[in-house]
Amino acid sequence: MKNPKPFNWQRPPQLRLSLDDELIVDNFAGGGGASMGIEQALGRSVDIAINHDPEAIAMHEANHPHTKHLISDVFEVDPVEVCQGRPVGLAWFSPDCKHFSKAKGGKPVSKKIRSLAWVAVKWAKLKKPRVMFLENVEEFQTWGPLTEDNKPCPVNKGLTFRRFVSELEKLGYQVEWKELKACDYGAPTIRNRLFLIARCDGQPIVWPAPTHGTKKGLLPYNTAADCINWTLPCHSIFLTKEQAKEQKLNIKRPLAENTLRRIAKGMQRYVIDADNPFIVPAFITEHANGSNQRNMPIDEPLRTICAQVKGGHFALVTAFLAKHYTGVIGSHANKPIGTVTAIDHHSLVTSHLLQLKSGQHGQDNREPMPTLTAGASHVGEVRAFLVKYYGADQDPRLNEPMHTVTSRDRFGIVTVAGQDYKIADIGMRMLAPRELYRAQGFPDQYIIDPVFNGKPLSKKAQVRMCGNSVSPVLSKALIEANYNQIEQPLRAAQ
Repeated sequence: MKNPKPFNWQRPPQLRLSLDDELIVDNFAGGGGASMGIEQALGRSVDIAINHDPEAIAMHEANHPHTKHLISDVFEVDPVEVCQGRPVGLAWFSPDCKHFSKAKGGKPVSKKIRSLAWVAVKWAKLKKPRVMFLENVEEFQTWGPLTEDNKPCPVNKGLTFRRFVSELEKLGYQVEWKELKACDYGAPTIRNRLFLIARCDGQPIVWPAPTHGTKKGLLPYNTAADCINWTLPCHSIFLTKEQAKEQKLNIKRPLAENTLRRIAKGMQRYVIDADNPFIVPAFITEHANGSNQRNMPIDEPLRTICAQVKGGHFALVTAFLAKHYTGVIGSHANKPIGTVTAIDHHSLVTSHLLQLKSGQHGQDNREPMPTLTAGASHVGEVRAFLVKYYGADQDPRLNEPMHTVTSRDRFGIVTVAGQDYKIADIGMRMLAPRELYRAQGFPDQYIIDPVFNGKPLSKKAQVRMCGNSVSPVLSKALIEANYNQIEQPLRAAQ
């Protein structure tokens, strides 16, 4: 199978900036997030991309075919040899962040991995790139020596980071760093990262102004809801292992006890107790059990995405609400809700996200996506299927079965536009790779399943690449801010 034609990131010729005589190098290139932002900002391809991971290079090559790709440890690459005498105008570095991140917890860390950033100093000494960018987690600022048990020394926090900055300054670089959130620049994720800029060309370091936010004059945040494919099925959490097998569903059932607790707390917070429960957009959405729903609008961003090797951990929870007439109250949670059809104009679907780690219980879809990290996706979709509630027909106690809806402690009353509904079923699914890439700011044209070793890149590898990626929205904003000032003098000289 041949890779599809890559998306054309080229900007119109009249908007291209001056870097034509210099090389652009993306170290730790990964799947290509930083490279994509650079290309969008400058209207030209990255010249050299370096990464030790063949799967990452496969994705990068599929989307950036004009780039020279090196599958190598960054320290094994000789900057002088690979550049063949040409100057470097821009060098990007995104060293592995896992051994700095708080997500690592109290586990021992690797000194070798934490030292990867020193490759930027190597390039500065041998090729002196005009401008260098480094991206990492905010804890990178605490980079210091390790104790005997390979844990960060609490007394010398930041010592190595300050030495790193000092080495760049000794080489003639002006150095600044700042924490930026991707959602402030248009990506639907709250991902917060540290960015360091070092330049030696006498031009000022420029930090891009936020374009999105809640302040007057800014565009509204893009939201988690913008990333979600509402047509994907969200299967009932009440299915047994046998029932899932009978329906040929490749899903884990029953769910872990901790997951069920998080679902319960998230449902209580974002559906039952919510003054304005999130209503899914106007699409025909497939019920977890097979029936279809008519849905309505939505509006906010997704939190941080993580890229672990194991399965996804971001789940989507939605609540399907439907008026019931003719005395029908509902059905068993494991069966379709009889009166809910694709043309029922009284059907509603509410939804929220579930985060399966970090002790969180989820969030409203009208907020940015949680942060995606380098482990696995930890966010899923939860859907709660609701039916019209008539007080005269029901026992109002919510911890007992409601007529034909036979379940313990599964249901609650939700008020929407002054009318009461009760939960008849709850579905959950992990977010798909494409949804996670949207949250990072990648467009749908970006190839995430290139052919690798004769078959499409696995879902596990796709998620890992996404969690490790730089949001192209932020790299684009940073590059535009720091190269735009070059264009004006050139035009004046002409």
